[in-house]
Amino acid sequence: MGEKIIDLDGTIDPADFYGAADANFHRLVGKFPELKIVARGGTLKLLGSEEQIARFEERFAQLVAYFRRYGHLSPEVLDQIFDVPTVDRRPVAGEGDTAAGTEDVIVYGNNGNIVRARTTNQRKLVELYAKNDLLFAVGPAGSGKTYTAIALAVRALKNKEVRRIILTRPAVEAGEKLGFLPGDMKEKLDPYLQPLYDALNDMIPPKKLQDYMAEGIVQIAPLAYMRGRTLDNAFVILDEAQNTLLSQIKMFLTRMGRNAKFIVTGDVTQVDLPHQGDSGLMPAIGMLRGIKGIGVVEFDKQDIVRHELVKHIVQAFEKHGVPRD
Repeated sequence: MGEKIIDLDGTIDPADFYGAADANFHRLVGKFPELKIVARGGTLKLLGSEEQIARFEERFAQLVAYFRRYGHLSPEVLDQIFDVPTVDRRPVAGEGDTAAGTEDVIVYGNNGNIVRARTTNQRKLVELYAKNDLLFAVGPAGSGKTYTAIALAVRALKNKEVRRIILTRPAVEAGEKLGFLPGDMKEKLDPYLQPLYDALNDMIPPKKLQDYMAEGIVQIAPLAYMRGRTLDNAFVILDEAQNTLLSQIKMFLTRMGRNAKFIVTGDVTQVDLPHQGDSGLMPAIGMLRGIKGIGVVEFDKQDIVRHELVKHIVQAFEKHGVPRD
């Protein structure tokens, strides 16, 4: 049986930290039923096993670091910090979080949302980002490859590593003719780009995102709009790259300018081109794999981070030979 005293930073008001009616305190106590936790002002007294005390200290340090940075806590933040499984690994260079145990955090999003690398291959993508200027991330829908890439882009923008974010997808018609859709070209194309908007809306406050887009700091455009451009000081993501021809991927990759980071994502089982063999994604990876400065991460079903049932749905459909949507 061990005992530990933890003192809050003197600059933190315990009333703000523990929340109205000590709601945050009661919530974190509920995360560690094996420990006896007593709060007196800015001091916590812990009684329990050494292992549980060490685990509590690690997560509590993350909570304090978040509060110092943002000045508030929410039930969602507390749950995400205390519920994520402990991962025994070295910190990722360049991620910017110095508190113990926060190395999986990529960026702090809206409404207290913590965007972190949650699976082995998501963490691998973050690690390879620190060492490479061009990354390929391929794997099934729901594995977090695009979401993780966008989180890295938002972090790079916040840290002033780049001046702009550019997100692009091929506007493959996938059963719908663009000419028959209502509206101007932007309105016709927005449905194809909506998943990118959704991810950004999780990570950047709506007003700031609107300003960024008006100023060209964040750009979302179909792949055809990349032709002829040189992309300097930019974080550029090509999503749904399985729907590009080899010539289109070459066009995109040769847009890379000075101080640029490129990530290409795709799922080779979801090719919407008239002929699946026309997809240039895997041939491009085959040609470029092994070149210094280029990394490849291959996601799989174990990385699917949507509802737990999604993994089983994917497996059941694959078992009966039904291609993914």
